[in-house]
Amino acid sequence: MSSATLTRAADTPAPPARRRPLRPARVVLHVFLVAVAVGWLFPILWAVLTSLRSYEYTATHGYVSLGGWTLDNYVTAWQTAEFGKHFLNSVYITVPAVLLTLFLASCVAFVIARFSWKLNIVLLGLFTAANLLPQQALLIPLFRMFTEIPLPAWLSDSELLYDSYWGLILVNVAFQCGFCVFVLSNYMKALPHELYEAAMVDGASVWRQYWQVTMPLCRPALAALATLEVTWIYNEFFWATVLMRTGDKFPVTSSLNNLRGEFFTDNNLVSAGSVLVAIPTLVIFFLLQKQFVRGLTLGASKG
Repeated sequence: MSSATLTRAADTPAPPARRRPLRPARVVLHVFLVAVAVGWLFPILWAVLTSLRSYEYTATHGYVSLGGWTLDNYVTAWQTAEFGKHFLNSVYITVPAVLLTLFLASCVAFVIARFSWKLNIVLLGLFTAANLLPQQALLIPLFRMFTEIPLPAWLSDSELLYDSYWGLILVNVAFQCGFCVFVLSNYMKALPHELYEAAMVDGASVWRQYWQVTMPLCRPALAALATLEVTWIYNEFFWATVLMRTGDKFPVTSSLNNLRGEFFTDNNLVSAGSVLVAIPTLVIFFLLQKQFVRGLTLGASKG
């Protein structure tokens, strides 16, 4: 074939891609997806809209109106609820809880995925079933247990597990480990066994197989789980109000109660506080979005 023929073939424009016909089922699907997206976004957008308006204006004209724009609600919410201090409390609770959850869950998942023994499935079912147990069912026994377990003064100024950061950390780790074990064990089972055989030939111990072979390959899954765990533990509200009595120790979500009055609640102010509380989780999600999606995708394509 001559070069002139090749040149003419290269210059020939590709035929335009044929668009698929717009079928009624496809139209219904797109309408449904748009409706679901709007339904999910509406509470967030409504909270943002409410937070940007003064209470005096909405009390006069109603919430279904436009006007009365102000940023004073954010300033008042930050000062009244002392968000700066409570954000640090959330960091003290969230960071250790996430690290402990991922470490302990990865250890259990490695044992379940790497070794075959009689209670393998039973152990996985135990951790998974614990994640399905309603937390409210354990309220009274956990409260009594926490008020009886002593801690050194350098770990808790109350000298009890109750009213301490460690109490909230342990509760969150206990309730989040089940889900992480389930995800990581399925992910680790898809790793090639030849890797472990080669590591054993090289004389690698079980710890080195876990830390130097398995954990680097599980980084996408760990990143996805870390994003979810930070969001869930940071947003946890129930146990902080039950297992804490000192207001200065409350995490930022529980400190939203400081914006509510005994006889009156400014919904505009509460909306502004809720938006401020939600900002860190949004920032973390967008920073780790690529790793989060990659971890979910890789996990879905294995097994």
